[in-house]
Amino acid sequence: MTKYKTAESVRRGHPDKLCDLIADSILDECLRHDRYSRCACEV
Repeated sequence: MTKYKTAESVRRGHPDKLCDLIADSILDECLRHDRYSRCACEV
């Protein structure tokens, strides 16, 4: 069976970086209120 590996690299200012920052901030806020909380973010 053939295995494929992929990688993605984006530079500062790329929209993916902004989306990651938003999702991380939402998760951090949820965990700040309840360290056992679960969160799924689609940004």
